[in-house]
Amino acid sequence: MKVVAVTACISGIAHTYMAKSGIENACKAIGASCHVETQGAMGIEDRIPQDEIDAADVVIFAVDTTVTERDRFEGKKVLEVGTSECVKDAAGVVARAIELVG
Repeated sequence: MKVVAVTACISGIAHTYMAKSGIENACKAIGASCHVETQGAMGIEDRIPQDEIDAADVVIFAVDTTVTERDRFEGKKVLEVGTSECVKDAAGVVARAIELVG
């Protein structure tokens, strides 16, 4: 299972990176590969290359604001949640995203 994700909170500081860590840990726990891009105070960090997006089974947007360059993910199965949901229960968020794949 290949997961890509974008995390972004309104201030672009704490929750952005806490959500990233949660997604990474939850994916690692179930053996899924993941690449998490942050869109925070420092701009886009760890940008997901288009070939990785194209190869992904599912996309998670853990965001409290608009995703920059959202069109890169067009045609992909997307689960969108708030960053706080990811911080509280990243494993549940990842499980819901994987359910979208079927």
